[in-house]
Amino acid sequence: MARCEVCFRHCELREGQTGFCGGRVCEGGKVIAKNYGRLSSVALDPIEKKPLHRFFPGSSVLSVGSFGCNLRCPFCQNSSISWSVEALSYDDAPLTSPEEIVSRLPEYSKYGCIGMAYTYNEPLIGFEFVRDTAKLVSGQGLKNVVVTNGTASLSVLDEILPFIDAFNIDLKCFDEQTYKHTLGGDLQTVLDFITYAHKSAHIELTTLIVPGLNDTERELRDLVSWIAALDDNIPLHLSRFFPRFNMTDRAATDVSLIYRFADIAREKLRYVYTGNC
Repeated sequence: MARCEVCFRHCELREGQTGFCGGRVCEGGKVIAKNYGRLSSVALDPIEKKPLHRFFPGSSVLSVGSFGCNLRCPFCQNSSISWSVEALSYDDAPLTSPEEIVSRLPEYSKYGCIGMAYTYNEPLIGFEFVRDTAKLVSGQGLKNVVVTNGTASLSVLDEILPFIDAFNIDLKCFDEQTYKHTLGGDLQTVLDFITYAHKSAHIELTTLIVPGLNDTERELRDLVSWIAALDDNIPLHLSRFFPRFNMTDRAATDVSLIYRFADIAREKLRYVYTGNC
């Protein structure tokens, strides 16, 4: 048996067994990233799509994703590469080395590409690929961006922080029970991750407002108060939910609610943005 230390789950794995995230496996008595270099998506994206609005606005990044996720959000936007049965098919994706993907960056410089983004699935379940690639990107004087659910241990963060310039971190709600029972996560892990990352990198936060899940004014005020106590300059993105995946039983979030919540958030935060409106 070997114990995975990537997130709060600490999966105990037998030889050949895959962890809850679907992206890590026990081989040779050690837990390794079986999704290392198995890319599901590669695209040149505007930096604002991450979303990062206060980090080199107007630029672009070469975005890469793999497969697997350590949460189980019923409204997942990328279920085909995160935790559905379909995601497992990427086990057979061609291997791409850090050197190979970084070698593509110069051809995108004419499009304002400033570096690499690790995104689409949960990139930190395969933090080794992020670390190795980001080190090469930094060596070229370019930037590294991570888009994450923040459900990773601080030891993982220590591995990548020397090379990461910016994070967008999902703060999916501000209720411990919702994180545990609906999302399959742990709120305190995310709060600790945000606090630690904020010490040495630019961070922006995203909250998807889902009807019946996290759409009360009280919860929003608690969430905003926590962010403001850490740093009222941290940008917050409030995004509109649309029915997806296993959560098609409710309508999209009312646009007026997103705008009202943004006004409330601006009472304590300097930078608040609305998305999907």
